[in-house]
Amino acid sequence: MSKDLISKYIWIVDTISRHNGITRERLNKLWLRSSVGDGRPIPERTFYHHRRAIEESFNIDIACNSAGEYYIESNNSSGGKSLTNWMLDSYAVNSAMGDVSQIAERIEVEDVPSAREYLSTVMDALRDNLALSFTYAGFNRSRAEKDIVFHPWMVKRYKNRWYMLGYKVKSRDIRTYALDRVREMRTLNEHFTIPEDINLEEYFGSIIGVTSSKADVRNVRLKVTPTQAKYLRALPLHRSQMEEVHDDYSIFSYRLKLNYELVHELLSFGPSVTVLEPRELRIMVTSELEATLENYRKTQ
Repeated sequence: MSKDLISKYIWIVDTISRHNGITRERLNKLWLRSSVGDGRPIPERTFYHHRRAIEESFNIDIACNSAGEYYIESNNSSGGKSLTNWMLDSYAVNSAMGDVSQIAERIEVEDVPSAREYLSTVMDALRDNLALSFTYAGFNRSRAEKDIVFHPWMVKRYKNRWYMLGYKVKSRDIRTYALDRVREMRTLNEHFTIPEDINLEEYFGSIIGVTSSKADVRNVRLKVTPTQAKYLRALPLHRSQMEEVHDDYSIFSYRLKLNYELVHELLSFGPSVTVLEPRELRIMVTSELEATLENYRKTQ
């Protein structure tokens, strides 16, 4: 698929989404003024093909109501909604940036590890259910691990790093690999199927970060200051977030598995967030705090 076509597809989705219902006539007028248009309206047959391609490529359905207005049909999958939102946000950023050469010194972005080299390879393997072979230079190993055979089940972006999650053939377990630590990746002519008892959304959807397990999902409750509550309302910690508002605090509830990333996310909030339950999570957080304090005492 060409970059030009992708830009057109994203423009169509973004425009219909922002207008929350738009006629073909109005869409064509906006198309004529857009950077992706060619100075002519979109022919009806071409628009039909674009709709089908958007559905197949991005799992986004464009429907039409009785008034002749096109709209984005609700996707029940939380993963699908997240992907759509991320795609539209990325398009908005790219459009806003345009040619920034004249003001480059006034724009600052994070210097983050890049996955450009292998992300396309992983996406292709994901689509075709093909195994991958690669070398991995993990931070916890003195030497890179070579010839890893891996079944990529899904990819996830977390804290500006891309990860692939799936099945490691040799150890017969589920693993997570950061793409910026991958070396010498190649696609194998070896098809795989995801086990029927693995529901990806359930397995990986109840975690913060990328470290998962077969542990049970727990009810997590946090006591949050009014100021911090505003931040959590604007940017929820997790899609299961629910809030109980009280006079001088809020209680936020979640359905989550307990893992390393959750603990450190909570620690980053400092005294503005207190874990109420489960008890295991309180112990995990307080143990980290005690270890940190002990480390500072040793250096006094």
